[in-house]
Amino acid sequence: MKSVLIYSFTFLILGCTMSTNNSITETNNKNSFNPFFEKSKLYMGFPPFDLIKNEHYLPAFLMGMSKQLDEIDLITNNKEGPTFDNTIVAMEMSGELLGRVAAVFFALTSANTNDEMEKIRAEIAPKLSAHSDKILLNPKLFKRVEEVYTNRESIGLNGESMLLIERYYIDFVRSGSKLSIKEKDRLKSINGEISVLQTQFSQNVLKEVNASAVIFDSRKDLDGLSNTAIESAANEASSRGLNGKYVIALKNTSGQPSLSSLKNRSSREKIHKASLSRGSRGGEFDNREILVNIIKLRSEKARLMGYNNHAAYTLETQTAQNPQNVNKRLSSLSPKALANAKKEASDLQKMIESEGSSFELESWDWDFYTEKVRTERYNFDANQLKPFFEMNNVLQNGVFFAATKLFGITFKERFDLPTYHEDIRVFEVFNENGTVLGLFLFDGYARPTKRGGAWMNAYVSQSKLKNNLPIVANHQNVVKPPKGEPALMSFDEVITMFHEFGHALHGLFSDVYYPYFAGTSVPRDFVEYPSQVNEMWAIWPSVLKNYAIHYESGEKMPKELLDKVLATQKFNQGFSTTEYLASSILDQALHQLEPNEIPDAESLIGFEKNTLINAGITLEAIPPRYRSTYFSHIIGGYSAGYYSYIWSEVLDADTVEWFKINGGLKRENGDRFRSLLLSKGGSKDAIQLFIDFKGSEPNIQPLLDRKGLN
Repeated sequence: MKSVLIYSFTFLILGCTMSTNNSITETNNKNSFNPFFEKSKLYMGFPPFDLIKNEHYLPAFLMGMSKQLDEIDLITNNKEGPTFDNTIVAMEMSGELLGRVAAVFFALTSANTNDEMEKIRAEIAPKLSAHSDKILLNPKLFKRVEEVYTNRESIGLNGESMLLIERYYIDFVRSGSKLSIKEKDRLKSINGEISVLQTQFSQNVLKEVNASAVIFDSRKDLDGLSNTAIESAANEASSRGLNGKYVIALKNTSGQPSLSSLKNRSSREKIHKASLSRGSRGGEFDNREILVNIIKLRSEKARLMGYNNHAAYTLETQTAQNPQNVNKRLSSLSPKALANAKKEASDLQKMIESEGSSFELESWDWDFYTEKVRTERYNFDANQLKPFFEMNNVLQNGVFFAATKLFGITFKERFDLPTYHEDIRVFEVFNENGTVLGLFLFDGYARPTKRGGAWMNAYVSQSKLKNNLPIVANHQNVVKPPKGEPALMSFDEVITMFHEFGHALHGLFSDVYYPYFAGTSVPRDFVEYPSQVNEMWAIWPSVLKNYAIHYESGEKMPKELLDKVLATQKFNQGFSTTEYLASSILDQALHQLEPNEIPDAESLIGFEKNTLINAGITLEAIPPRYRSTYFSHIIGGYSAGYYSYIWSEVLDADTVEWFKINGGLKRENGDRFRSLLLSKGGSKDAIQLFIDFKGSEPNIQPLLDRKGLN
């Protein structure tokens, strides 16, 4: 059942406000056929994307909620006393239809949405919130769960089953099952309001990214970009009816990729200011008031549940445990990162002045002059790398190659399964002994119907209880080249591909009994750990040599250039760490506020600035990686949790050190990582999984060494 509840609490960030009086019967009469009403007959339950239409979603959601409530009623009203099987396992088995439609719908509203789906998102968000409340705030059901929980020690269950009981009990308590009737009513109202606001926020972010694309009149404004990039900008303008102009689409982060290459300073400034002002410039996409209201409601909910603030409520079930631990980690790293960043800024200013310019370094100059300093210091231009990073080659001879060497798994592309877009590729994944491990979808290109960033999702989660093998997907936003041109990636995009595949491996290697624990169903501040570990193989010499091949000549990357890539790994770490920490600090600050401290909409941007100054982040040339008005992470599953990346990176750096000490890319190392950690999902305490694998407690020193923060 957990997967369904996750959709209702987390993925509602993708959904706005609209109501309907359509009954299930009325809706079904209009749609006699619905591909969601039965389990897919395709291989492994692969979604029948070719049959799914917009009009199928709402009927399937409504029917799915109705069916699950019927299943819950049978559990609740069972005349037999509560047992592990007739209560906990029965809930695990409930909600099949709802899970099917939710998995597809919320995946596609991220990856390939349209206006009609956005309306459905708006309509279904409060309905799913109310649906979850009907289950988690059901007093009779909670009484059964509580009884099983109280008697759990005498049942004689294995460790995974015992943990399942404990997790269900905790979920019910943290969802308000012990509140009074009046408090429950208020909680339901809060949950519904939050679901609506989260939906509005995320829709505004997607719409404004498209609406805020920056228009240029002349090709010379884009001097410094590659011919392919300029041609793509011209094609984007033509697709918008702006013939003869050039359009640079924005990515979801504060910084934009084009800033590292654009020679025209005013062009850089124009793009960067457009990026930073998203969600706060007034008009229909302004997110300030929406965000403030979300923060207020989260604060009220936390206090209703007995916590001082939303961060305290959220962090209780993470490995960090409480805000104090997070604050301590962030505050310990910030001064060191900022000190490095100031040294980097000084070097950039010297570069500016050496060219005869007198202007002060601004945030839109950082990436451009960083590349100049990199070129001078290492005789190395990042653009030299792109011809060696053709997307398909990186995927097959880099990402897949490393996975085969480390884990023995192999990949075979499938062309017989339907996809939701022509760019999607499907691969069947096999264990070394030839047995099927699962299916992997790759969706690499950016498009207006796709949200920014990169992510992994599961269409089917592995479970022995349900006899399911995993179907997982990775998504990126690489700019699609003109027809006939190669898709050349930046080095950052290469790292991202390896990172996201680390999440995919976590899902593919899942070997648990209950779907509750499948794959990436681990604490939020642990989930990034396996994916960050997988980044190491992008620069592992034998892997890099295998995929870093010039797309025209077929020549391998010269050793001299390869050595420069490896030598620059600590370069600009002050900047990258500081921009990340700035966003993490903003996230914590917003979610640790007392009710009377929450700023109003007009004061939100000022609150951001003061928060960073008080935290010692005083270098204005480095804005947060995400400002609060387009900080989608904290609207969804990472609220009070964006610190997770740096928290997980402690484990990651320590694990990379372990691999190096133990021989690196060896099958026995991969098998150990798979069997002791990746396969376990959430079926065991997260930190204990790390200790089982490494043999000792986490050590922060490798992270400090990696980032040059000693």
